[in-house]
Amino acid sequence: MNTKAEQPKGTTAADIGKLVLAAVILVAGVVAYSWFSNDASVPPVVRLLGVLAALVIALAIAAFTALGRRVRHFLAESQFEMRKVVWPTRDETIKTTGIILVVVIILSLLLGLIDLILKSVILDWLLKL
Repeated sequence: MNTKAEQPKGTTAADIGKLVLAAVILVAGVVAYSWFSNDASVPPVVRLLGVLAALVIALAIAAFTALGRRVRHFLAESQFEMRKVVWPTRDETIKTTGIILVVVIILSLLLGLIDLILKSVILDWLLKL
């Protein structure tokens, strides 16, 4: 059981307003990118930086909503759990990959053999083609 205080699950009007504002800013950045695509005076790098700035601003605004707090909490818990993972060594990874490759080759040869036998049985013996 988690000993942390439970956060209220409801979505407030302020959160909805912040999410709408974030979406509007993001859409404005994408529209500005498209709008200035034919304008030679605006270099493509500036247009790309504008979209990236709109994305960062939208994410920053969305991070301060209840949904944003839940996402940040999830990412923090995921990072904590990733520290507990025991990753295989390089030798274990290479050996496992080798075994998988050998099994795939053996199974592909086996399936090819079964296909060849069924083809000869059906086409040559049963249908006499």
